[in-house]
Amino acid sequence: MKVIFVVPPQVQLLDITGPAHIFYEAKVLRPEIDLCFASIDDTAEIESAAGLFLSKLTPFKSISLSKEDYIFIPGIDSFLFSDAAFLESSQEFFQWLRVQFAAGANICSVCTGAFLLAEAGLLNNKSCTTHWNYFSRFATKFPEAELKRNRLFVEDSGIFTSAGVSSGIDLSLFILERLYGERFAFELARITVVYLRRGSDDPQLSVFLQYRNHLEDRIYTAQQYIFEHASQKLPVETVAAHVHMSPRNLTRLFKKTTGVTIGAYLNKIRIEKAEHLLSAGHKLDYVAAQCGFSSESQLRKSLQGPRQI
Repeated sequence: MKVIFVVPPQVQLLDITGPAHIFYEAKVLRPEIDLCFASIDDTAEIESAAGLFLSKLTPFKSISLSKEDYIFIPGIDSFLFSDAAFLESSQEFFQWLRVQFAAGANICSVCTGAFLLAEAGLLNNKSCTTHWNYFSRFATKFPEAELKRNRLFVEDSGIFTSAGVSSGIDLSLFILERLYGERFAFELARITVVYLRRGSDDPQLSVFLQYRNHLEDRIYTAQQYIFEHASQKLPVETVAAHVHMSPRNLTRLFKKTTGVTIGAYLNKIRIEKAEHLLSAGHKLDYVAAQCGFSSESQLRKSLQGPRQI
C-alpha cells in the first residue's frame, strides 16, 4: 500500500506531519505500507508556510497508483486560493490527481487541501468538508460541491476531506482502523499519545471532547456507542452489553476514566446535539425526538442553563 503525501508550496506543517507520523508509526507495525513525499511540481525543495523547507521530494509525475493506495493533500496558505499563477501552474498536477482517482486511488485532504481537490474538479457533486473558518469562501467558490459543516471528516466515493490540523490525525487513524482493525488504531493512538480519537460524526468544535482525554479503549467504545444512540432510551445495561462489561464495572470505570457519570455524559451529548439542531433551524418537537428527550418541555428544561429558547 502506497501512501503519498503531496507537498504543495506554503504547506501547513501540521497538516502534513501529523498524518505522516501516524502512518510512519503504522509502517513500523505493518512494513507493507510504503510512504512517499511528492512535490506538486518539478521542484525538489518547497518552503512551508512556517518557513521550514522540505527537500528531496519525489516529482508527482513519476508516481502511478491503484485502488490500494492513498494520497494526502495538506492545507496551504490561503493567499494561494486566488493566486492565478499558482492555479495555472498546478493544472498538470490536477490532471494527475484525476487520473489517479480514476485508477482507484483514495484521495484525502486536510484542512484547506479541499480547495485543491475542488480546483481539480474532484468534489463536484460530492459531500466534503474543510476548516470551519473557510466555509463561506469555499461554498461561494465551489457551489457544485456539497459542503458539510461542523464535521471532522467526510468520506464520499473514495474521497476523504477533513476539517483541519488535528482532524488529519483523526482521519489517518480512521483509515488505519478500517484497514487493520480497532485494536491496531488504538495501539497507534497510545504510541503517539493521541488521546482524542474522534469519528466522522463528531463536531469540529465541541466542548465535550475533553471527556475523551484518555486511552481506555473500552470507555472510548462506550462513548462512541452513546454518541451514536443518544436519541434512544439508553440504560446502562445496554451500553455495558455492547462493551462486554457488567453494568457495575462499566459505571465505576466510566466515572474513574472521564470524571463524569454515564448519565451526565449522555445528557451533555444530547444537549450538544440539540443546540446544533436548533441553530440549524429545526423545530423543538423534531429536536426533542432526535436527541432522546421525552418531550419539548424536557428539552426546554435541559437547555434552560446554556440556552434560552
